[in-house]
Amino acid sequence: MNKVGELRPSQMLYNFGVGGVVDLPLMSALILGIDDWDTTHMRKLPEERLLAAVKRILGPQVGFMAEAPVRRDSTGPINPYDQQNLAGIPVAPFPGWVICPVCHRLGPLDGASFKLEHNPFRWQETRFIHDTCTFQKDNKRKRPVIPARFIVACVDGHLDDFPWVYFVHDGNANCQSVLHLSEYGVSGTAADIKVICRTCGKNKIMAQAFGEAGRLNLPKCRGRHPHLHKFESDGCDLQMTALLLGATNLWFPVTLSALAIPNKGGKLRDLIDKHWSFLNQSPDKNVLGFLLTAMQNNGQLTDLMDYSVDEIWAEVEKKKGGQQVEDESVDMKEPEWAVFSAPDPTKNTADFELAKVAPPEGYEDFFAKVVLVKRLREVTALMGFTRIQSPVDFIETMEDVPTVPISRQSPHWIPAIEVRGEGIFIEFNEEVLQKWEVEVGKKDYQQKTAEAHINWRVQRGLDPTIGIPNARIMLIHTFAHALMQQFAIECGYNVASLRERIYSKLPDEEGGPMAGLLIYTAAPDSEGTLGGLVALGESKTLARHIDQALERIRLCASDPLCAEHDPTKVTGTLHWASCHACLFSPETSCEKGNKYLDRALLVSTIKVSDRAYFT
Repeated sequence: MNKVGELRPSQMLYNFGVGGVVDLPLMSALILGIDDWDTTHMRKLPEERLLAAVKRILGPQVGFMAEAPVRRDSTGPINPYDQQNLAGIPVAPFPGWVICPVCHRLGPLDGASFKLEHNPFRWQETRFIHDTCTFQKDNKRKRPVIPARFIVACVDGHLDDFPWVYFVHDGNANCQSVLHLSEYGVSGTAADIKVICRTCGKNKIMAQAFGEAGRLNLPKCRGRHPHLHKFESDGCDLQMTALLLGATNLWFPVTLSALAIPNKGGKLRDLIDKHWSFLNQSPDKNVLGFLLTAMQNNGQLTDLMDYSVDEIWAEVEKKKGGQQVEDESVDMKEPEWAVFSAPDPTKNTADFELAKVAPPEGYEDFFAKVVLVKRLREVTALMGFTRIQSPVDFIETMEDVPTVPISRQSPHWIPAIEVRGEGIFIEFNEEVLQKWEVEVGKKDYQQKTAEAHINWRVQRGLDPTIGIPNARIMLIHTFAHALMQQFAIECGYNVASLRERIYSKLPDEEGGPMAGLLIYTAAPDSEGTLGGLVALGESKTLARHIDQALERIRLCASDPLCAEHDPTKVTGTLHWASCHACLFSPETSCEKGNKYLDRALLVSTIKVSDRAYFT
């Protein structure tokens, strides 16, 4: 197996996961399905609550979650004979058509014209060359070929090479095509690029592959899933959509995450979960005792020294027998809300530490509780992916998302990553909040919001009755965005490294009432516990930041347009007074894709003065 590049573990989940295309320095590759992965050197990530949720969606056969293999840290040259350094994730060259940078020949990689060159000691130099190029005589100095930057996909998640021969010949042809791709301008746009058949002389501008012209010049989708090495058995009736190779809508992850909260089994059960990859290897109690002694003599597993072998083995047997100690709630957030809304320092662990502080000064009437989350651990699993349309356009429940599978068969494991960080939990005063909801309910505001939501989902062929927002969730969501942007100024993390987690349920909903938010660090590949965010949760400091956040959003640089925005009058939007200049956050930070925001729910704006929660 040839090694061609490297990625960070977090990129495997958020940027270039299964089915995604990785643009490496000398070639382009597609991440293959997990059926082809070697899990030998992968680290399993224990999080029973998340694993139980994954099983409910993907089936009970899912056995574990694991992180992609990581190469050993080394200051010297990479040892190509170290099995862990050889471990990796399987990829295949994609797209299958390339261009010679010298003669501009366009052709498939599986033809006789192109050749793979690989150096096992310098895997980053893996490349394809145009072996038969008449303008390059010396193979050692030949330039690597360039992946064709046009591909096709459909909204059902299928991906394929651009149909070059079909496109240039206006359909299937018997021509023994020799294609060239030429640019006739300096802009690099599709209008300046022409594909030419040197055999028959036909040619076509690439701009004719996009928009309405693309529907006429491109064939129907073939139903191809190249990451699974298969085509759909019943094909696909959708029209192909031409995309650029680096397009941001080529791959969107569908993920499910959970915070590692203390479970009802107590501290010992948390430690069992933490060290499960080791403890699970013990066949009986005697072997477990021997291994524990050996490990503890070497300074490892010392946090289990307070417990006897009998106690540890009893918990191991419970876990092996599938005895769950967590809540079996379908809602992932209900157990988290229970822990945050009633913080208990005696349940703190190495991965989860809470400290209750006083509400911000001057805001005691609006907030019931503030909890500093000094340590937290979040595990995120990759459930699948979408193309062309982001999952935030669909998602209200996981079942609502048309997810492309990441394996040919029912998966027996799922890729995941873990992030350790810190955060601040804020609980709203339920009594004051309900009085405010009554006042807002007297207006037609919520009716208009529901109308916009229903129209938006109908346009996309989705169930319009799912996820209709209320004033409560819009208030909490808007406040989270305002506070995240204010925190980023001072806490040491940028906005993209912060994330919101919204807890919102009406009193008459199952598990309600809930009204709170968690703002936490979500920067992967680092511990994320610098303390800068937690320090902002102290009463006086938090009050100052809330003051500044509310003052900042009273006026927007885009006012009056921003303040006058109405989703019932502007097609394709689901927000009121908000925009990129005031409240929008990076998509990695927002749970709702920057929908359901309205700063008029927090403070008076130049347009609305009778909706504000903060008086």
